[in-house]
Order: sequence, then structure tokens, then C-alpha cells
Amino acid sequence: MELAVAFAWHVLPFEDLLALVKRAEEQGFPAVFVDGDVSLLPRRGDAEVLDGWALTTALLNRTGRIQVGSIRLVHHWNAAKLAQAAATLDRIAPGRLRFLVSIGGQPQDARFGLPFPPPAARIAWLDETLGAVRALWRGEEVSVRGRFVTLDRARVRPCNLAVEVAGRGPRLLQLVANHADVWDMNLPPLPGAVGEATRQLDALCQARGRDPAKIRRSMWVFTRPGEDPGDPRLHAEFRRLNPWFSGVADEELPAALVAGPPAACRDRFVALADELRLTHPVADLSGLGRDAAQRALDALAPR
Repeated sequence: MELAVAFAWHVLPFEDLLALVKRAEEQGFPAVFVDGDVSLLPRRGDAEVLDGWALTTALLNRTGRIQVGSIRLVHHWNAAKLAQAAATLDRIAPGRLRFLVSIGGQPQDARFGLPFPPPAARIAWLDETLGAVRALWRGEEVSVRGRFVTLDRARVRPCNLAVEVAGRGPRLLQLVANHADVWDMNLPPLPGAVGEATRQLDALCQARGRDPAKIRRSMWVFTRPGEDPGDPRLHAEFRRLNPWFSGVADEELPAALVAGPPAACRDRFVALADELRLTHPVADLSGLGRDAAQRALDALAPR
């Protein structure tokens, strides 16, 4: 198991974020994730809302080994431009870009003039986009006239990036079955929820003749080393920073996060990786300031 880390929710200025990513690299973490293609998050005040692609590029340029990822949202990108940008960055920092994509969920995107159709349309859009991106990365000349993607003999530099798709509902799981090398599970680490989604994905893979075991698994887990997993204040912070997990019952909250003594946190990730078949677990340190995040990195550093 190789444990990655994530810093999100735009609480860190660039200088602090860069220092943390460099520290994570020095400590041997294989990958780090930062905020992605958000346009304007609510209630951010004066926080630095940094563009995910520019930030990923800068962090890869200022480090030497660690992989860096931030989510790409389908309605922010032209398919060929996305394929070209990712292939270019893979040329500049070979093997170090984590290419994570999904459909997004911020209505505030409309303030930037970005289209924000209903989820079903964004899922269809992502399906068309990933089909085109895969063909472009194979070096093909691609012409498409779809509902969302229109290309006329487009070509980009070939590359061999893994595609990570974030999602949990049946329609997004179909995209995982169709396109993903890695399933970013977007679920709490609860066996019931993971088991049901896994059964759905297995059936979808089998229907298209694909071995579901060939799809690697990633999961971001809310992590707070040194804190009491039963502390109501910690549970409130989990609720605030994970509003998409509103279905997690109060009594399930201690099991939905990783907290406690550092050694217990590391052991918990090993157990989760085994139980949920995670190949890419991610300690989600989102929301922490620089000093708290640095203590968390020190506590979780590979031994």
C-alpha cells in the first residue's frame, strides 16, 4: 500500500501548499492531490482560490519525484485541449501527473459563464470526452460529431496516462467500467456502501467483457492523526468538509474517518486497503492549516 495525501478546500496560500508538497515528497509519499477545476466555491472569503491546472503544473515544476493530481471537470474543457494539455504535462514531468476526471457539482460555475447542464448530460459529456481523449492519446486522428464533443481530424502528442474517474452512482460507474484505469470511489470507507457500489461495478464490467479486478481503486479518507475519532467537534468538521456524505449516520462517523494515535492511523489505512481492495488510498487532510497539516504528514510518513 502506498498512501497519498490530499490538501483541498482552498485553505492554504500557495507558499504554504508548496512547502507541504515538498515535505510530502521528502518523506516518501508517492502522490499529492490539490484543489481542481473549481471556479468559485461558496463562502471562501479572501482565501486563495487557485486554478487547479496551473497549480498542478507549478507543483510538478517545483518538485522532482512526487506525483501531483487535481480533478478535471468535463464542462470546463474542450476534449482535444484536455488531451493536449495532459499529454504536454506528461512530456514535461513523465509519469508524475495523476489524471483524475469527473462531472463536478458546483452551480457557481455559471458565474464564470461555464455551462452547467444536469448531471445526466454531464455524464454523457464525460463519456464522449473520455472516448475522444483515449483515441487522441493513442495517436489517432480523431473526428467526432457527438452531442457534446465535435472534433475534425484532431491529433495530439500520444501518451500513456492512466485515467482515474471519480464517481459512485450507477451512471458514473458505467463510465468507470467503460474508461477507467482507476476508480476514485467517492465513498466513505464503510463496507456496506463500498460493497454495494462494487457489486454494481462488477456487473457493469462483466456486461462489457471487462475484468473488474483490472480497475485499481482509490479512496480519499478524511484523516486527522492525533485526534479522538469519537470527538463531536471532529464529526462536525467531517460533516462540513464532506457534505456529499450526508447519508452517513451519526453512529457510523467514527468508522467513516481515520483518527487517533499515528500508529493506529497507519494501521487503519493498511486494514482499509486490505478490506476494501484499495490500491491508491489517500489521506484527506483538506481543511487543515499549514502547521496542522505538517504535523499530520509527520505522523503518517511512510516508515
